[in-house]
Amino acid sequence: MMVTVDLEAEYRTHVADLVRFATVLVGPHDANDVVNEAVTTTIARNSLAAVDDVRAYWFRAVANTSADWHRSRFRRHARELRSAERALTNETATPLDARRVLAALSAQQQAVVYLTYWHDWPIDRVAEVLQVSDGTVRKQLARAREHLREVLGDGRA
Repeated sequence: MMVTVDLEAEYRTHVADLVRFATVLVGPHDANDVVNEAVTTTIARNSLAAVDDVRAYWFRAVANTSADWHRSRFRRHARELRSAERALTNETATPLDARRVLAALSAQQQAVVYLTYWHDWPIDRVAEVLQVSDGTVRKQLARAREHLREVLGDGRA
């Protein structure tokens, strides 16, 4: 026995609960869109004809649509990141990975550069902390700058 369902009445009855449910799943900004997509998809597919509990069916549809929404968002985010990386590498200035560049320095050069530039310490303070002479700090700093100039290739060091 086939029961005719008044879809508009069903929608009005359950939409607030569906939106609250979707809000938990995808957040307040996308909840209405997820509910609308889930409901219109079930109506367009004419999949409600054999359903006894429209409310439960729509809740399941909202859960499935929200999962699709998350997958789609994740894929879109990954595509945007790949696109941004390609755009950066196609520019004349390639993106600078400071950790990779600094890792090419010796341990003492890394320490001298870090303390001098990140902590803004004067040479005598760096020498005191590292227990080396001021001249050693200057020499390591000069070598580090030279190496960074070579790696960067454009005098940014």
